Amino acid sequence: MSAAAGGRRVVLGTAGHIDHGKSTLVQALTGEDPDRLAEEKRRGITIELGFAQLELPDGSALGVVDVPGHERFVRQMIAGSTGIDLALLCIAADDGVMPQTEEHLAVLELLGIARCVVALTKRDLVDEEWAAFMADEVRGRLAGGPYADAAVVPVSARTGEGLDELRATLAEAARGLVRAKDGSSARLPVDRAFSIKGSGTVVTGTLWSGQVAPGDELEVLPGGTRARVRSAQIHGQPVERAEAGNRVALNLAGVDTGEVRPGMLLAAPGTVEPTDRFDAWLTYLGAPGAPEALETGTRVRVAHGTAEVPGRVLLMGGRAERGA
Repeated sequence: MSAAAGGRRVVLGTAGHIDHGKSTLVQALTGEDPDRLAEEKRRGITIELGFAQLELPDGSALGVVDVPGHERFVRQMIAGSTGIDLALLCIAADDGVMPQTEEHLAVLELLGIARCVVALTKRDLVDEEWAAFMADEVRGRLAGGPYADAAVVPVSARTGEGLDELRATLAEAARGLVRAKDGSSARLPVDRAFSIKGSGTVVTGTLWSGQVAPGDELEVLPGGTRARVRSAQIHGQPVERAEAGNRVALNLAGVDTGEVRPGMLLAAPGTVEPTDRFDAWLTYLGAPGAPEALETGTRVRVAHGTAEVPGRVLLMGGRAERGA
């Protein structure tokens, strides 16, 4: 894969409400269908993370992570979003901002995703006046937040309208972008693990930091098992070295699929210490049907990387609760 604009490797992630055209748009932009499961094709919805590569007008390319929009698959959306640097928020021109639009926006903001481009999808289903009205509505919703300056590009995956403008806008947004996660040591949250006959265990994920090359040893966390990298691929192409910011597939020796699973982390040995507690600054957005304040001791689900585990919030400084 070519280096992204500015010599950086950048990962683009979709976001948005179910049926607002995320996967269809990715296919129109890249020529690759990110929905690979038979059930996804039968039901017409994304269930698991999908992946593609987007070639840009300046000769660079972005790794694309396509996430589910259904409210039942928010965990998968968070897992996909943790490795992205640039968000493509899809909002249907005939529908506008919907519940999962809001939820996905909150996830992007909490994860600190620096930049966002809005695709006003299904432009062919509305007239020019309504498209302009909806674009203004979207800008109004984003005003005052971190994505107030996000470009809003009307597009139609069916007719091709706006696709070239969207590619150019994404190239501009990626230019000079500082990766959300960086560092010298290899860290890769696993989002898929499977076995290939004759090759053994293969894992995929977005390489958060560092680099990985055939022959490297990696630690499978939290268990601590060691694995050796037999080979590495980026979007199906063998590489001598995979660098941070790429979607990577690794063929591993020394482990089977029972020892490395989605939610685990591959890291350079001795660089990451598993823990069952951590200190954090907390932003509480509230939740439907939940108390207005978050009480100390509240049980929560903690999403980190591609993992989701049960946890408990303990407020520091003797505080009993935190307001929304």
